[in-house]
Amino acid sequence: MLDDLDIKVLRKLQQNGRTKRNELAEEVNLSIPSLSERLRKLEENKVIEGYYAKLNRHVFGYDIMAFIVVITDSSKNYEKLTEHVKKTPEIMECYSVLGEGSHILKAVAKNTEELEKLLGKIQSWPGVTRTVTSFVLSTIKETTSLNI
Repeated sequence: MLDDLDIKVLRKLQQNGRTKRNELAEEVNLSIPSLSERLRKLEENKVIEGYYAKLNRHVFGYDIMAFIVVITDSSKNYEKLTEHVKKTPEIMECYSVLGEGSHILKAVAKNTEELEKLLGKIQSWPGVTRTVTSFVLSTIKETTSLNI
């Protein structure tokens, strides 16, 4: 489905998603209309899932980041849990997992009091029996780039 030119375009976009189409077209040796059509197809086929700005959470006062393992009594409340997750803005990412717990959440909070409230909220959701929380002290690597 993907050819070498697609890969080249995708690598450039992973480096800088704001690259202007004319610059990108020149770098990969395509006309702007050809590049635009290629990008449209990549988006249509869900190869490119979106374009976004990554914000510095500290600028907005979110000084705490934590990973929360959610342990549930069974999978019967799976849909309720995922709906709660989707409605909770402090939860940045949610992964359904095998192993310890049923889900791992990446969450942010402005302070420990807010984190404690968030944990209380999560622990009150149907089927949640407990949570295990790890605080992030620093981030060594965080990327959305795939090795393609």
